[in-house]
Amino acid sequence: MRPNAAGNGNDDRWGTAGPAIRKKGTSVRAWLVVDVTGDAQVVEAGKHAIMRRTGLPARDLRILDPLLSYPSTVLGRERAIVINLEHIKAIITANEVLLLNSRDPSVTPFVQELQARILRHHDATSNPQEDSHGGGIKILPFEFVALEACLEAACSVLENEAKTLEQEAHPALDKLTSKISTLNLERVRQIKSRLVAITGRVQKVRDELEHLLDDDEDMAEMYLTEKILQQQLEQTSSEEDIDAHDDDDDNDIDRAQGVEISLEEGVGGGAGYEDEDHQNQNVGEHMFGATNQIGRDSRGGTRASTTYSAITNKLDVEELEMLLEAYFVQIDGTLNKLSTLREYVDDTEDYINIMLDDKQNHLLQMGVMLTTATLVVSAFVVVAGVFGMNIHIDLFDDKLYGMREFMWTVGGGTAGTIFLYVVAIAWCKYKRLLE
Repeated sequence: MRPNAAGNGNDDRWGTAGPAIRKKGTSVRAWLVVDVTGDAQVVEAGKHAIMRRTGLPARDLRILDPLLSYPSTVLGRERAIVINLEHIKAIITANEVLLLNSRDPSVTPFVQELQARILRHHDATSNPQEDSHGGGIKILPFEFVALEACLEAACSVLENEAKTLEQEAHPALDKLTSKISTLNLERVRQIKSRLVAITGRVQKVRDELEHLLDDDEDMAEMYLTEKILQQQLEQTSSEEDIDAHDDDDDNDIDRAQGVEISLEEGVGGGAGYEDEDHQNQNVGEHMFGATNQIGRDSRGGTRASTTYSAITNKLDVEELEMLLEAYFVQIDGTLNKLSTLREYVDDTEDYINIMLDDKQNHLLQMGVMLTTATLVVSAFVVVAGVFGMNIHIDLFDDKLYGMREFMWTVGGGTAGTIFLYVVAIAWCKYKRLLE
């Protein structure tokens, strides 16, 4: 890039020359201007200078304001195209590209690619005879070359981010399925947040391209070079019609004067009424025929111009439609890739939830078994509590009963407890409360 020779980048074309405007300073920003030859210079201009330069209203310039958050937008206006795609904030006219955030390091590769494309386009348009040997490839207008560079840069950035996220997501998800831990869950949570964010950005770009493809009028507004050529053609046709009409008026005046002179000579020379009527009739027919011819030529030129415009717009819209469809397919493929990754994340979450539910079921079963064991042990404790009461019975008389009777009592209580536990577990399995 070559800097502006003035140092501050201001000139009279932008209406920013002079210190008075610079003192206001708050709305003056640095714009990188790339012309049709690929040369670039930094120009400091205010909002009103950009509006005069590009013919854009203030609301369209707010879309490019870095302090405001606007979604991805592509707008076609009378004299310019407004581009707000990811990191690219640009205004495209028929002969230059204005970049707002050219100092951003992420924009530097795009600027280099844009200059290379514009330079190739300039060489192709400067030497059309050399391109004629390449099979008659049609050269795109300047604004389409710049638009294609913007679309390719935005789609490439989104596609690279999607690939990077996919490469990070699969190992993290596989590790989470093998081991559920807080660290793995946090990593997957961050990946899912990034996935949602990038999916929204890709979806917005896709919707914007789809909206343009569905509206032929919006696409027709982007033909800046064609509109300039059409205006010049209409202006030239109008000037030719005016000149032709003036020439015909002069000729008619000359003919009328000649007829008047001839009539006076005829009257002075004693010409008959028949010759006079015949001459008047010829003059009238000639003048009427000339008037009709002018009207036919004028209507024919207008009709031809309208037909040319309609056919050209149709062909140009189809050409731009093919250009937009190529990047629509690319961004749609990126969106499908992210959708597939989202489905994989959702399937992993479902699998994790199933695993957690299975563990929860095992814990519930263990709880049922422990509760049942507590219940039957409580029954044995009741028996022990009954025998432990301070009541005089024959069983406690050592003379009549000894250790053998005590062991039978304890063994019988234990056996009864185990039997009750087995019956309770069998009943739970019969009722499908346990596996």
